[in-house]
Amino acid sequence: MPRGVPAELFPPHLPRLRQAQGPLHRQLYERLRRAILTGVLPPRSRLPSTRTLAATLGVSRNTVEQAFSQLDAEGLLERRVGSGSVVALPEHVWPPDGTVRAPKGRAELAPPLRARGRRVAELPLSAPPSGLLPFTPCMPALDAFPLSLWRRSLQRQSRQTGTQLLTYGETAGWRPLREAVAAHVGTSRGVRCDWRQVLIVTSTQQALELVARLLLEEGDAVWMEEPGYLGARTTFSAAGARLVPVPVDEGGPRVDEGLARAPGARLAYVTPSYQYPLGLTMNLARRLALLEWARASGAWVVEDDYDSEFRYTSRPLAALQGLDDTGRVLYVGTFNKVMFPSLRLAYLVVPEPLVEPFRRAKSLADGHTALLSQAAMVDFMERGHFTAHLRQMRLLYAERRQALLDALRREAGDRLQPVGSVEAGMHVTVKLAGRGDDVGLVQRARGQGLDARPLSTHYLGPKRSSGFVLGFSGVDPATLRAAAASLVSVL
Repeated sequence: MPRGVPAELFPPHLPRLRQAQGPLHRQLYERLRRAILTGVLPPRSRLPSTRTLAATLGVSRNTVEQAFSQLDAEGLLERRVGSGSVVALPEHVWPPDGTVRAPKGRAELAPPLRARGRRVAELPLSAPPSGLLPFTPCMPALDAFPLSLWRRSLQRQSRQTGTQLLTYGETAGWRPLREAVAAHVGTSRGVRCDWRQVLIVTSTQQALELVARLLLEEGDAVWMEEPGYLGARTTFSAAGARLVPVPVDEGGPRVDEGLARAPGARLAYVTPSYQYPLGLTMNLARRLALLEWARASGAWVVEDDYDSEFRYTSRPLAALQGLDDTGRVLYVGTFNKVMFPSLRLAYLVVPEPLVEPFRRAKSLADGHTALLSQAAMVDFMERGHFTAHLRQMRLLYAERRQALLDALRREAGDRLQPVGSVEAGMHVTVKLAGRGDDVGLVQRARGQGLDARPLSTHYLGPKRSSGFVLGFSGVDPATLRAAAASLVSVL
């Protein structure tokens, strides 16, 4: 073994590791690099020549030269013609005894995360489902998605636009899609906007994150529906907002309760068309009261219109944003629940004064949203496939919703009580008779492959109801009937 090089670095069997561990020069490089970084080869120690080390190891000199060259390129070796190779790191990097030295003048290191980072790290986040499970809320019917039509839209746009879709895109989104979104929500939802007010984002969560970043300071009060959407709660909590629960009844969130609890709130988050998770609709009086409060106090209202395309006994309701004459409402919609989750296309309609700030914030977040999927979405909409898909899904989801309700009524009787009477959305919520442990029951149900969500976790305050949030749109009626029987078996 060459002098000065620890024998354990180069065991006699090293050449036989060629097949098991990859190229021999890479094995040699990694051994030497690890030895340098851990202090086994101390700073300024001299390595043997490439010729000597190659002869000792029984490998070619070129193998050793490749390893040394990589270490030299990374600044770990210092190589001089005629002087050999020495470890390049200065001696003060590691103390001789191998202990770690604290920085001078500081008794201890600062915490790795600041306040917002700690809040984010401590938030309870639910992992997305690993597959298509019964009862996953807001999961579209992937078995009925017109994949062949979508594939043609992708191919057509790839062919027609060429390399244009391979470049960087406009931060606010591809103009044709922004125009298509403005036309669609204007016609179907009564949203009043110019295409320039539309920002294309990847998801509702990204839209809410941008809202929190631009409109909230730490300590600002935010009205949250009680019970309400966990994704919005975690996003605003991470921003340091003070969440104020506003009870929801048959008419929607109680604006009078919001005024009593936090009249100076900075923002209100609402799901007026189909409240999540209770599935109720906000009535006109409450909508007008909410808008009047926002106008008088200078607050903002975030309208999350996550699945309002699916209403089964009437046309979709007009959006709250269409009633807003003072520019206080930010409207959020998504294609991910209408089309398929991995599409990663949603949109945020903002008042005109906020267009440029939100465009800049989006630029900081991720630059731009993928162009090819935006272009394919435009093609899909312009050819009428999107409207036809919505029409088909309304019929399909109405059937699946009824199948689930019938199965629950048959299997559970009065033990599970559906909330609300609105025939809409992609989920139903049922309450447990009495006050059962819905969290424990859901854990047991997951052992049977069910993705129900406990209702009690959607509350901020101590007064809670127990029950389940059950998605029905993602699986067929037969699967829903079997899943209902399995759920009742754990009650």
